[in-house]
Formats: sequence, C-alpha cells, structure tokens
Amino acid sequence: MAVNAKRIAVYVLVVFVMYLIITDPEKAADYVQIGFEGISDAAKAVGDFMTWIADGGK
Repeated sequence: MAVNAKRIAVYVLVVFVMYLIITDPEKAADYVQIGFEGISDAAKAVGDFMTWIADGGK
C-alpha cells in the first residue's frame, strides 16, 4: 500500500512540474534558481560547521 502511495505522489509531482514548465517557463526557471541557491547555502553552512568543528569549536 505504501509503495502505491509513493508512486502516486511521484506521479502527481511530475505532472505538476510539467504543467508548471509548460504554462510559465520563466517562473519555473525562478523556482529552479531558488532551489539551487538553497542547496548552495546549505552546503556552505555545512562547510562552515565542519570548519568550526575542525578548529576545536572555538
């Protein structure tokens, strides 16, 4: 049952993304840019944390 729910959720997400790209490509590009900025900020924060730990947590 859980596998079917997961498959349906993925299908709905794919259909939504395709709809968004087809109806408003500029907005879809903005969403992608926001997503990559978020990933970049998260990676920088993890790097800063690891540097802090390597320095002895000072």
